[in-house]
Amino acid sequence: MNYAKRSILALGAVLFIGVAANSASAQTTPDTAKKTTTSTTTPAPADAANVVQALQSNSDYSTAFELVKAAKLDSALTIGGPYTIFAPSNNAFSALPAGTLDALKSDPAKLATVLKGHVVNGTYDKAGLIKALSAGKGKATVTTLDGQTLTLSVTADKKLQITNAAGKSAQVILYDLKGGTGVVDGINAVLQ
Repeated sequence: MNYAKRSILALGAVLFIGVAANSASAQTTPDTAKKTTTSTTTPAPADAANVVQALQSNSDYSTAFELVKAAKLDSALTIGGPYTIFAPSNNAFSALPAGTLDALKSDPAKLATVLKGHVVNGTYDKAGLIKALSAGKGKATVTTLDGQTLTLSVTADKKLQITNAAGKSAQVILYDLKGGTGVVDGINAVLQ
């Protein structure tokens, strides 16, 4: 087997082992640096008809849910798809500089732009993310609803990182809140 194939297989194995270990432990651990919680997989209730209901199903993402409604994106995300929402946690929104969240709430157009930068077409649940990263030899890019590029990569400590075109990064801390029109993956920062 040549070096490139071995490298791809090794990357896939590392990602699979990391995912399997996270799934096996199924625990929530504090991340003291960001004051967020890490959770691997939390299925949405069986009646989550769409990705917005999936988002609503987890109280750690209530701010994101409220903002999606305030920006009037909820109706668009309940039809069509599939969509993946890389949703900032409540802690991620509370870590924004003072006044930022209020300013976004008072400007629905700007709020919609920020939120669209967290939504991509397609289903990127944990398995989909692993597939994309394996195909990209450790990196993958996806396009947001507003046409921006998000780069997915694995950090040295084996965490999935998402970086927008402006260089703002977040780590995925929750996977696979599934609804009929897509999936929600939680992140620990706002990509703005």
